[in-house]
Amino acid sequence: MNPGPENFLQYIRYEKRLSHHTLTAYANDLEQFSKFLVAECNIDQPEQADFRHIRSWIVSLVEAGLDKTSVNRKIATLRCYYGFLLRRKVITIDPMTKVQALKTSKKLPMYVEEKPMEMLLNDIDFPDTFEGIRDKLVLELLYGTGIRLSELTGLKTVDVNLYEKTIMVLGKRNKHRIIPLTQPLYELILQYNHVKNEAFSGQADAVYLVVSDKGVPAYPVLIQRIVKRHLNLVTTLEKKSPHILRHSFATHLLNRGADLNAIKDLLGHSSLAATQIYTHTSLEQLKKTYDQAHPKAKK
Repeated sequence: MNPGPENFLQYIRYEKRLSHHTLTAYANDLEQFSKFLVAECNIDQPEQADFRHIRSWIVSLVEAGLDKTSVNRKIATLRCYYGFLLRRKVITIDPMTKVQALKTSKKLPMYVEEKPMEMLLNDIDFPDTFEGIRDKLVLELLYGTGIRLSELTGLKTVDVNLYEKTIMVLGKRNKHRIIPLTQPLYELILQYNHVKNEAFSGQADAVYLVVSDKGVPAYPVLIQRIVKRHLNLVTTLEKKSPHILRHSFATHLLNRGADLNAIKDLLGHSSLAATQIYTHTSLEQLKKTYDQAHPKAKK
């Protein structure tokens, strides 16, 4: 059996069951690394590389202007790959032992303030057409449940429990989680299902909840366009993506006193550490409130 990248990719696909997005990223990283080894080091098998070759590749990435976060992701790919080779005794020494991730400054997650979100969802009129109600549902689902873009496009009709008023979301590493629906979101889903059936005479895709204007399953670019178009109406944030609504969901919950562990479960984070970044944002909000309200605060 080939112990190289192909076998590794089969392993993370079928045994680790990582997402298609992660699989593609790993494949691209390993292909780029392999090409570097051939061109610069005269090595045609990645398992023959040592620490010096890996360090040279990392240096070349930095010199090419690649941001540190992307470089660190590629380092993580190699760490996983060489760990795989070591466990299968293809190599006896892990060349990644001396390799350290690049230091990066922590970026606080961007989010939309509560008032602009209220304005978008409560004050702006959405047409009573399929497209109008579908677009509002997309925004309400992303902001009202905190689900990821991939989780939204993968949400199936059977995942919506109208009796319990919950949705079952398939997250990273094929882990399911249950998220409650607010009454307005529940009613919006009922309205959407009705107009969806009317618009397509029952011929729209019945498997997936959110569909395109042609009745086929919604795709990422469509969702991104919907979000960007509507966020343009209420915020000047440079980035206007579905993930911004996820950040807004978590930040607003925390600012209103929600338990951090509960937010972790709602977001589908595997550890509390991933959720704690929102405490920094909440702290900034507390400082802002203090500065504006406390008599002894600096004016």
